[in-house]
Amino acid sequence: MHIDKMYQWQMIETDKDFVKTNCDFPKLADGEVLVKVAGCGVCHTDLSFWHYGVQTKKTLPLTLGHEISGTVVDGDKNLIGKNVIIPAVLPCGNCELCNNGRSNICRNQLMPGNDFDGGFASHIKVPAKYLCYVSDDVLKKYPLEHLSVIADAISTPYQVVKKSELKSGDFAIIIGVGGVGIYGAQIAKIFGAKVLALDISDEKLAIAKSNGIDAVLNIKGLDIKTIKDNVKNIAKELNAPKNSWKIFEISGTKAGQELAFNLITFASTLSVVGFTMDKVEVRLSNLMAFDAKLIGTWGCKPELYPEVVSLVAEGKLKIEPFIQTFPMSQINEVFKNTLAHKYSKRSVLIPD
Repeated sequence: MHIDKMYQWQMIETDKDFVKTNCDFPKLADGEVLVKVAGCGVCHTDLSFWHYGVQTKKTLPLTLGHEISGTVVDGDKNLIGKNVIIPAVLPCGNCELCNNGRSNICRNQLMPGNDFDGGFASHIKVPAKYLCYVSDDVLKKYPLEHLSVIADAISTPYQVVKKSELKSGDFAIIIGVGGVGIYGAQIAKIFGAKVLALDISDEKLAIAKSNGIDAVLNIKGLDIKTIKDNVKNIAKELNAPKNSWKIFEISGTKAGQELAFNLITFASTLSVVGFTMDKVEVRLSNLMAFDAKLIGTWGCKPELYPEVVSLVAEGKLKIEPFIQTFPMSQINEVFKNTLAHKYSKRSVLIPD
C-alpha cells in the first residue's frame, strides 16, 4: 500500500503532551537515507528534554527519540531493505576527536531527537555513514524493534565498561539496574567480573539476580557507612579483590553519585554513566589519596556497535527480559509513567 505521508510525535512545549503530526516525507541529500522505524526506546535523556528543562540543540517543535531500529526504505539503492540500528551519536568522522578515537564526543556530532527530529515517528531521515547493519541471524533471535535498545541502553554501558579497563576477576559495582544499568551489569559479567548490583527496587534487583548477577543489595533507607560495610562483606563473600573496584554509577541520581564516590577505594575506577542536573559535593582529594580514577562517558562510538550486536547474536547478552513494548500512540502515558517510576523495564515504542 502506498503511503504519501509520515507522522511524528512532536514535543511542542516542555512538560506538555506530545502531539501527533502528519507530514510529507523529507527530501534526502547525498549520503542520507529514510528509515522506517521499527522501534524507539524511551531514555532518561528524553525525560530530561521533556520534563527536566535540559535544552535541545534544535528549537521546538522537535520529535524526540534516539534509540532507534528500523529498515532503510529510501536513499542509496544498495541500502534499501537493510535492517539497521541508528547510533545515538552520529559523528562527522573527520575532526581531531574522531581521528583520535573519540568519535563519540565529536563536536560536530548529530544526535537524533536533539539535533534533528528523532525516532518517535513512523520514519526518520538520517546520515547513512554510521548505520549499524543487523544480519538475518540476529533477527532469528530478536524482532528488529527489540534491538532498538542497542542504540543507547546497551551500547553506552558497553563503551564505559571497556573504558574502565575492567578485566576478568575484577569486582564491579553497578549502582542502578534499571533500563541501562541491567545491561551494564550483564556486560560486566560477560567481561568476567564478579558483579554486585545496588538499587532501591526489589523488583529490579530480583531481575538482575535471576539473570546471573552474583549479588544484589537493596540500599533503600541505608546510610552510606552501612552500605559500604555491606559492600565490603559481599566482596569478601564473593572472594573478590579488596582494591581496584570498578564502580559504575548508572542511576542518574544525586544519591547514587554521592554513594558511588564514597565507595572509591585504593586504585578504584569510578565511571559516571547516569545524568542528573543536581550538583554533588565531594572531596576530590579522595582521588589523590586512593590513586583512583574518575571517568565520564557519552554515548558510544559507532565502531563499537558491531561488537555489541555480536554479543547479542551469540546469545551472551539478553535483551527481551529487560524491555517492554507499547504502541507509539501511547507515548504520553508511557512518558508520564516513566517519570513516575512505574516501570522496571526499558520501554520501547512501536509505530502503530
